[in-house]
Amino acid sequence: MRGGTGATGLLTTSPARAAAALAQGHLAVVPTETVYGLGARATDPSAVARVYAVKGRPADHPLIVHLPGVDALDDWACEVPGYARRLAETLWPGPLTLVLPRGERAGGHVTGGQATVGLRVPDHPVTLEVLALVDDGVAAPSANRFGRVSPTRVEHVLADIGTRLVPGTDVVLDGGACRVGLESTIVDATAAFPRILRPGAVSAEQVAEIGGVAVDTSRSPVRAPGSLAAHYAPRARVTLVDDPRTVAAQVARDPTGRPTTGLLALADVATPDGLVRLAAPTTVDELAAVLYAALREADALRLTSVLAVPPAGAGLAEAVRDRLRRAAADAR
Repeated sequence: MRGGTGATGLLTTSPARAAAALAQGHLAVVPTETVYGLGARATDPSAVARVYAVKGRPADHPLIVHLPGVDALDDWACEVPGYARRLAETLWPGPLTLVLPRGERAGGHVTGGQATVGLRVPDHPVTLEVLALVDDGVAAPSANRFGRVSPTRVEHVLADIGTRLVPGTDVVLDGGACRVGLESTIVDATAAFPRILRPGAVSAEQVAEIGGVAVDTSRSPVRAPGSLAAHYAPRARVTLVDDPRTVAAQVARDPTGRPTTGLLALADVATPDGLVRLAAPTTVDELAAVLYAALREADALRLTSVLAVPPAGAGLAEAVRDRLRRAAADAR
């Protein structure tokens, strides 16, 4: 059985077992195309409270409610603008979260006390089966300790929160590696024009084109997950650089001569002597998919720092830059 310590009694490949755990008021870690989520029935305040406790998440941070399909949108939200409905009908299932005025089913225990709720339909067949069986919304933030690197493989989940879950009642549903690897794009859809609260695989250009309205670039008052200045951070200190060669001479080794600094960049960026290459993705899509695993590898290798070269471009490249900036903002 994969996962090592903490896996016994938690791991499953059965969507029915995960759905049963959720229906009984327990927690189920579920895979999505973005990252693994720590799930609870969104209509069960006690179960949702456990999600906050397991993560160590502040109570005023809203959760994203995962729905079984677009047909459930009006059960959880009200006053849905036409552009938001077009986005949902076109991009769900997919890595897009819509923040809308909350409906009757969306209690304050999942909204962080706000009058809005974040909703999405995940694009993962295993979790879509779970949601269909539960026939309810599932609140599911990333399945890691608050502020740390999000999990894109089941072993990441077990390493972070495995000891905080209850074997025999809570479950961790193994759905393989996450395809996208970065959290969903979050769109504030509470006004006449959409605003991007968090970049992801769905670009602002797609939002404008599919929604049929311009994207408002002004600041939104809505609080959203993953929007803190410092977030997604490993224990190693992350530093953003344009060219790792300019700082390679300053890279230290420990007293035994062991390298202490890793490099995270696209494959066409050469690795200077003294740096540990953490990943060599050839495209931005590949970089996004391995980003969090590479940051975790830095910690597994006991590196003290990571030099990261942000990719250029729009769309997913913007989302990668966003996550790297937040990881670097938490430098200790």
